[in-house]
Amino acid sequence: MELRIDRQAMVPVVQQIVDGLASWIRQSEVPPATRLPSVRHIARLNLLSQSSVVEACERLVAQGVLATRPGSGFSVAASAPVVPQAWDLPRFEGVEVMQTGLTDNLSGELMLGCGGLPESWRETDDLSYAIREVARTDMAGLFSYGTPLGLLPLRQQILKRLKPLNIEAGESQVLTTAGASQGLDLIVRTLLQPGDCVVVENPGFSHLFDLLRLHGVRMLEVPRTRHGPDTQVLERVLIEHQPRALFINSFHHNPTGSCVTPLVAQRVLELSKIHGVQVIEDDVYADLHHTPGTRLAALDDEARVIYVGSFSKTLSSSLRVGFVVADAGLIRRLAEVKMISSMGGSRFCESVLASLLASGAYRKLVQRQRQRLNIDRAAALQVLEDAEWEVFGKPCGGLFIWARSPMSDYAQLRTQARRFGVLLSSSTAFSPSGEASAWQRINVAYACDPRARRFFQATASDRPKTF
Repeated sequence: MELRIDRQAMVPVVQQIVDGLASWIRQSEVPPATRLPSVRHIARLNLLSQSSVVEACERLVAQGVLATRPGSGFSVAASAPVVPQAWDLPRFEGVEVMQTGLTDNLSGELMLGCGGLPESWRETDDLSYAIREVARTDMAGLFSYGTPLGLLPLRQQILKRLKPLNIEAGESQVLTTAGASQGLDLIVRTLLQPGDCVVVENPGFSHLFDLLRLHGVRMLEVPRTRHGPDTQVLERVLIEHQPRALFINSFHHNPTGSCVTPLVAQRVLELSKIHGVQVIEDDVYADLHHTPGTRLAALDDEARVIYVGSFSKTLSSSLRVGFVVADAGLIRRLAEVKMISSMGGSRFCESVLASLLASGAYRKLVQRQRQRLNIDRAAALQVLEDAEWEVFGKPCGGLFIWARSPMSDYAQLRTQARRFGVLLSSSTAFSPSGEASAWQRINVAYACDPRARRFFQATASDRPKTF
């Protein structure tokens, strides 16, 4: 039983043992009640300490993967852990549960289109230290509500991070939120009413589409190109429908991975001024971009752009902190809605993030993430090319590649993926109207997993041959 432990990896050895044993049981289809080799044997074969192997096995017992009896060692559990079925979990129109990532750790299958970094990529040392420091120095943060605008030291750190992007703002123009999702929700609640129409990109962010549907807001689609939204179509839509707002992903667009070029950014802002449209710029993947680039908010001199950011994608999905930058008057209105709907943010979470930003630990963290993503992205693009997948564009950063398989039948493609333990995104998830698409969002952090590689290779070999 070779577990292939990488002692240079950032993933703790015990967690690698857990993952390795679970993978061995699943891929080898080990029957229930089968006894594992002794702890001593596993440790000796893999040059591990027996205590690490015992701890890993105990974790798998807690997860229901293994069972144990005194004096009998460990064995495969008689029954697998119960995995909730799709109909037991939340679902919205056009989005399947697998898209949300709720079943990732429960099913053990690889979520190829997942929207965040793998759990194994998360680094805990700096975060644990910051949590201990906040608990030691700011006990009030453990018990108190946050202020309406958010923790001042955090807002000051956010402003410092915006300066290299040429986004100028003052302390009264920043509002912290529980992730970008709350920021978008506050904006929709404050600025829009049921029946209003807004412009969204197609393909685009499925959660945004669900949020707008929830509030009864109509969506007008504009195609996303490799350079940003199609400005010719956008101009026609603005003239014909006079929408209230435009939602746009500026850098490392979800799901295509594309970035808005300076010329497109300037044209979008020109059109917004001509037609009186509020622009909501979603830039949650900003920290995964290695150069500053051109943001709409940096070009804006009329307070027409609302800028939304987040630290959840890079730091922690549980330690949810995001922010909104806008005109001071609008920020006050958003803060009022925030207090009504949630009684403020988490002072504790904001204090932890402020500590990480002030110490420089967060900056170093995202540097390491970018380097690792760059390596995996290059490898993933090569794998896709070898498998003859069509790539929408070659992203220069971020998490996603938008690609289309040579297999034209989506149902067949999905079945093929399941054979290798891979789950694909819904074919309708990224369309505002729920229209099916042959394109897939591929998370580069998952694309180099052996299961994904075997799946891609299989799609190439199963492609009908022409002579």
